[in-house]
Amino acid sequence: MIKRVNVLGVGISVLNLRTALDAVAAAVRDRRKGYICVTGVHGVMEAQADVSFRNILNQAFLCTPDGMPMVWAGKLARHAEMRRVYGPDFMLEVCAWSEASGCKHFFYGGAAGVADQLADKLRAKFPRLHVVGTYTPPFRRLNDVEEAQLAAKIRAAQPDILWVGLSTPKQEKFMAEYLPKLEVTLMVGVGAAFDFHSGRVRQAPRWMQRGGLEWFYRLCSEPRRLAGRYGRNNPLFVMKFAAQLCGWKKYSLH
Repeated sequence: MIKRVNVLGVGISVLNLRTALDAVAAAVRDRRKGYICVTGVHGVMEAQADVSFRNILNQAFLCTPDGMPMVWAGKLARHAEMRRVYGPDFMLEVCAWSEASGCKHFFYGGAAGVADQLADKLRAKFPRLHVVGTYTPPFRRLNDVEEAQLAAKIRAAQPDILWVGLSTPKQEKFMAEYLPKLEVTLMVGVGAAFDFHSGRVRQAPRWMQRGGLEWFYRLCSEPRRLAGRYGRNNPLFVMKFAAQLCGWKKYSLH
C-alpha cells in the first residue's frame, strides 16, 4: 500500500519516478484497473470547493506529486524519498519501459490532430513503442453515439494504458466515469503533456521546474488564460497549507 500525504484533504501519493513506474508495471502485469491523477496546486485547490472531485482524487490508484509544493509537503511529513512525478516526465518514463514490456498505449484528448502528433513524436523517440490508437474528443461531454464509438474502438485496440490529455478537473472526472465503461487497465490524466510532447507548447527550463517556478513560466507564456488561476490559487494555497501545518485547520481524507 502506497502511503499518502494529506494536503488540504487530498491524499498525495508518496512517490518518485521509480516507484511510480514500478506501481504502473505491477498494475499492468496484474490487470488491476485504476486511474492515475497527476496533481499539483491547481488540482488541490479545485478540490476545496468540489467534494465529488476531491473524492475522485482520493480514490485514484495513484495521485502523483505533480508540483513541487506537493513534494515539499511530503518532505515536511518526513518522506525523504518523495520526488516530483511530473506528468510529462512520467509519460516518457512509462514509454521507455514499454519498449521492453510490450505495454500498449492509446491517446485520448487534445485539440484536433494533437493526439496523432503526440503518437508520431513518441514513436520517433521510442521506436518499439506500441501505440494502438488515438481519439480526439469534442469540447463537451460525449453523447451516446460517441461513447459507443469510443468503447468499440478501445475494445478493438485492447490498450493497457489510456492517456488522457484534457484539463483538470475535466480529465479526472472523465477517468472516474469511464474507467468501468472501457476495456483498459490504467487511465492516466496528464493534461499539458499532450501539448508539450507533440511540440505545440514549450516546457519551462529544468531549473524553473526544480525550483517550483514552472507556474511563472506558464503564466508568462499564457497570461490571459492562466492569470486568474495562478493569481487566485497560489496565494490561497499558501495560506491554507500554512494553517494546516500550524494545526489551525484540519482536513480529512474521507
